[in-house]
Amino acid sequence: MSNSSDDGRVCVTKADLAESIYEKLPVDKQKAAQIVEDYIELIKESLEKDGKVMLSGFGSYEVKAKPPRRGRNPQTGDTITLRARKVVKFKPSQLLRKAINQSLGG
Repeated sequence: MSNSSDDGRVCVTKADLAESIYEKLPVDKQKAAQIVEDYIELIKESLEKDGKVMLSGFGSYEVKAKPPRRGRNPQTGDTITLRARKVVKFKPSQLLRKAINQSLGG
């Protein structure tokens, strides 16, 4: 898992996840890739249906409603109203926060 983003941070891709599954489980690469796709689809469907996904020891994803707000057109400077929308928020579990802080020496 050594893909780098533009700012030098390491990124984990779906292909990286599939490769990790392939290495750890007795499945071929195609099946590992399908497991990753199915897992992501399950999370997406659960968020659409229930608005929240909790992964014990990792964190939770939750759909939040954002109200309309005022913004500015960067080209013209005109004030505009941005429409209401839904966003997905992630809240890491205490275990994940603790593990990250320990790995960073915090």
